Amino acid sequence: MSPAKKILLSGVKPTGRPHIGNYFGAMRQFVELQDKYEAYVCVVDYHALTTLQDAKELANFTYEMVLDFLAIGLDPAKVTLFKQSDVPEVTELAWIFNCITTVPYLERAHAYKDAVAKGREVNVGTFDYPLLMAADILIQDADVVPVGQDQKQHVEFARDTAEKFNRVFASVPSPVFKLPEPIILDAVKTIPGIDGEKMSKSYGNVIPLFATDAEIRRLTMGIVTDSGVGIPKNVFELHKLFKPEEELNKLYQSKVGKYQELKEMLAKDITEFIAPLRVRREALSKDRAAVLEILKTGGERARARAAEKMKIVREKIGVSIN
Repeated sequence: MSPAKKILLSGVKPTGRPHIGNYFGAMRQFVELQDKYEAYVCVVDYHALTTLQDAKELANFTYEMVLDFLAIGLDPAKVTLFKQSDVPEVTELAWIFNCITTVPYLERAHAYKDAVAKGREVNVGTFDYPLLMAADILIQDADVVPVGQDQKQHVEFARDTAEKFNRVFASVPSPVFKLPEPIILDAVKTIPGIDGEKMSKSYGNVIPLFATDAEIRRLTMGIVTDSGVGIPKNVFELHKLFKPEEELNKLYQSKVGKYQELKEMLAKDITEFIAPLRVRREALSKDRAAVLEILKTGGERARARAAEKMKIVREKIGVSIN
């Protein structure tokens, strides 16, 4: 009998169209890892409520994100694809975690500290974000969580929370929660946007993952370049996502200073990469019922697993009375 696969869990907020930075920074990893792990990929719609409070937009972005995942190659026969809100046990567990976590501990969160430093008024959901994420991870018994380097702290919070629960509720030698590990691929660097800063929807500097040919050309030709340098760094850094660096080194050396020509080559390579994904997505979008059925089935599977974990949790904390 082959050993059971380790469990992978990751979540993505449905807050807008994905861009190529999302794809190369995270989404592609899910596809590459779906054969190696028992994978759970969650559209974290409750997390999105910290910034998105429009019912129609949230519902639409959530559906669109499921389409996106299917279009890039997530196989529902291999991956449990579900909505966070379809597993209400997660919010129950987050409340329990609230009760064993101190305010100073959560004040260490990078996102919270950054918001405060910028003078923003922080809602409770943003402050409590790490514990809801910990509940997402721990309730599914995740062994690994693929994240970017800037998200590693969230996995550390999940580990700390698991350890504290196991200690507070005397679950040794049979701990209730596993200690998850982050998967951080060294090859994944920060993806630059068309202005050279980190590609981000909030910066308005993205190339959408399912962009039209016209969008790709317009955005690529608008990439900021330094006229004092023979090889345009921003163009080159984006091009490395689509062609081997060794091949590009020779190409860019042969076209020093020819910025427009290099941008046109980049636009061509991006178009050739995106076109089949866009075609697959358009085909999937024609059967909304089938997409929703995938989401429903995934939600039922994820909730069944979460419900079993919560039976144990409720017994440990003393709310189950026989």
